[in-house]
Amino acid sequence: MNYNNTQTAQVMNAEVGPMVSVSPEEIGARIDRLPSSKFVWRMVVLLSLGAFFEFYELFSTAYLLPGIVKAGILTTTTQNFFDFTGSAGYIASTFIGLLLGVMAFGTVADKFGRKMIFTYALLGYSFSAFMMGLQSDPYWLNFWRLMTGIGLGVELVTIDAYLSELAPARLRGRAFAVSKIIAFSAVPTVAFLSYLLVPIEWFEIDGWRWVVFFGASGACLVWYLRRELPESARWLASNGQLDEANRVVAEMEAKVEKETGKPLPKPIKVVESVVQETGADKASFWELWGPEYRSRTIMLMIFHVAQAIGIYGFSNWMPTLLVENGVEISESLKYGVIVALLTPLGPLLAISFADRIERKWQITISAIVMAIAGMLFADATSSVVVLILSALIVIGGTVIALAFHTYQAELFPTRIRSMGISLVYSMSRISGAMSGFLIAASLKANGVSGALMLITACMIIVAIVIGGFGPKTRGRSLEDISH
Repeated sequence: MNYNNTQTAQVMNAEVGPMVSVSPEEIGARIDRLPSSKFVWRMVVLLSLGAFFEFYELFSTAYLLPGIVKAGILTTTTQNFFDFTGSAGYIASTFIGLLLGVMAFGTVADKFGRKMIFTYALLGYSFSAFMMGLQSDPYWLNFWRLMTGIGLGVELVTIDAYLSELAPARLRGRAFAVSKIIAFSAVPTVAFLSYLLVPIEWFEIDGWRWVVFFGASGACLVWYLRRELPESARWLASNGQLDEANRVVAEMEAKVEKETGKPLPKPIKVVESVVQETGADKASFWELWGPEYRSRTIMLMIFHVAQAIGIYGFSNWMPTLLVENGVEISESLKYGVIVALLTPLGPLLAISFADRIERKWQITISAIVMAIAGMLFADATSSVVVLILSALIVIGGTVIALAFHTYQAELFPTRIRSMGISLVYSMSRISGAMSGFLIAASLKANGVSGALMLITACMIIVAIVIGGFGPKTRGRSLEDISH
């Protein structure tokens, strides 16, 4: 298990001779030994640029809805519970699309590779978002919103799987933190653009449409920039393509050595797998329900049902909740911009503790903070208090999002990682689709306090499930966690 500079050079040069025979576990061990370097972080950034536009689109809902309602395309509430001419129908279309993307196409990344899938998903999302911005009929608007959600669903699952396989074990938490800083910086971006454009028309085109067009065009640029990303070496190895995996890792090792000017440390001890990660062992859906992974699967499914209602319930409805309390649309959007500017602060703060504190405790503590802030928000009257509580809820939500994206990718082996993420993540899409209708019904029946009590209850469930049943993963290799 000693890979010195000579061996690395031999692996890179096909003319020297045949590739060195390695196992999937050795591939993982060689990745985990890589030190922090510009090359590693450059790949993290390139991968995360796609997530920027996924979050741009995902969190645009709260800021676009007031403009879409103002344009007369949708209404805030409806007479019937399931009515797709209202705001809840737009939110539901987003999450139904995300669900379809996750369930129907999320697992193809385990079969065809991470790089190909996130590339085509990004292009599909960009086209669908552009088409959505052209619509004036509520049903066609929701249709293209659904198609946009499909692209988002595939992209987000694949990015999580790829990033967990790319980052060395001791850097995994920080890699996801950097990724989420980039992704969540989309929230203040879309909030600021919405503040400027949603209340007005530009060249006789509604402002909310321009916000959508900016996101769609930016995603095309990211597709071009991400062409240099290699395929996941861990995925290649788990599918029996050991020579190609060896080549990819050898190139990574050579670039890191060149940048650092130091020889690489020895790989960590290879984990003896109960089930070998090779192409002979095909991914099986039923493995997620076997004795090794059943408890993790159930735990994450319950978690996602609750977190989606809690996090998206507040982020999607905050401006609307303020409007329901008598705040003007422009003023509510201003609040939204101020709070959104704090969104990247969660993962920025997490860089200092992402690999120091267990992922499960990051989620649990943040959920408790959100629950307390949510209960206090219902009775807040001072603008300063409203901003402080909103900031706590948003920062808590971003820390949870950062931690669970890392956490769920760690809990499944490479051969079924995308499948496992897709299954548990789909629960958040179902509950997310229902969240709009549930919040709207609570708002209609009990006002703002009723909607916030629903959000608070969900965050309490998150704290109980993860804090009570989540396994520990900090500093452990993916292969060790899996077995």
